Amino acid sequence: MQEKSVITRTVEVAGGVYAPGHLGELTQIVDFALVDAVVEETGARERRLRLLPSRVVVYFVLALALFEHCSYRATWGKLTAALQELNPVRPSISSLSRARRRIGAAPLRRLSETLAGPIAHRTTPSAFYRGLRTVAIDGTSLHVPDEEQVAWHYPKRKGDRMEFGYLLLRLLVLIECATRAVLAATSYPPGAGSASRPAAARTPPASTARTPASTRPPRRPTPSTPKS
Repeated sequence: MQEKSVITRTVEVAGGVYAPGHLGELTQIVDFALVDAVVEETGARERRLRLLPSRVVVYFVLALALFEHCSYRATWGKLTAALQELNPVRPSISSLSRARRRIGAAPLRRLSETLAGPIAHRTTPSAFYRGLRTVAIDGTSLHVPDEEQVAWHYPKRKGDRMEFGYLLLRLLVLIECATRAVLAATSYPPGAGSASRPAAARTPPASTARTPASTRPPRRPTPSTPKS
């Protein structure tokens, strides 16, 4: 008989309707207090307690990024898989869509700005060259919904006689080479000239790309225990 190892983990979640709002062990970094702070700061706090509070919706959107090939229902199932004893809510797909529109993009943008940053130490291999932090710029194209609200801004691919495919969005990111940590990100329509691109896409932040290692300490998130 082969020996088996059983690994168990305990993930602390909030109570009531807030219970689905977590990312497992990643909640130690993206903790409740941080999400509540960005929701409050961006004015996305619900005016009355709902079955889908703003904090839960933020975690749901983050989970959609982690499980990019899963549907809304499947992603919600992953968030609530270990919560059956708590009898979590089972919202419809339309309810999840309305909740996403309700909070908007501002809380996610602010959360990204808060967490993004270099994490390499001076002793990390390949993190610095002649005292400067090594970074790289990379980009890709993403499909966006073919809807009137965004069609005016993002073009389709064009042939000799007609347009085809989904609308395209160009994503540009600044990455720390040693750790692949994302330092900054921006998006713009493909084919946009440099004058029309967001400033963050044209110029890497000097504070991260050119600061000597001896004078700038690494920015490293400190894990904290989630609180209900």
